[in-house]
Amino acid sequence: MEQLVFTSGLLAVLVLGLSAGALLAEAGVLVPSWRAQTPEAFLDWYRDNAGRLLRFFGPLEAASGFLVVVATAMVWLGQHPSRWLFLASTVLTLAVLATFPLYFQGANASFAAGTIAKPDLASELRRWATWHWGRTILAILAFLLALLAFLRGTCVPAV
Repeated sequence: MEQLVFTSGLLAVLVLGLSAGALLAEAGVLVPSWRAQTPEAFLDWYRDNAGRLLRFFGPLEAASGFLVVVATAMVWLGQHPSRWLFLASTVLTLAVLATFPLYFQGANASFAAGTIAKPDLASELRRWATWHWGRTILAILAFLLALLAFLRGTCVPAV
């Protein structure tokens, strides 16, 4: 059981870190680039790359959600003191995932289809960036909580 706790905790921490880092890179690199483009250039770029973004972020976010739930179940079954930290990490990760149907799915579809009015694009990109920073902060906190739980030693297998 301890080996499962260790492995699931390690995988959750690694993928949560990758996910948070990817969201941070998107916020710091892609979003400023998008906001600097003309509406036509942005909509063309987004139309051409929306599928790539979804194929990259979709599996990464899904894996982070799945793995943190598994790690939480493992530490909970083992009655590890870190179970509350992993539970908090799970709640934050699920909140990150919830932002997609709540906001990003519709906004991204309007960008990809080019159906957003060009005069409204700048304000919508501001709104998109605000939502994105919100989920990025949640993802970083989820990663830090899982890392703290893991490093507390409760997930280290007995030797």
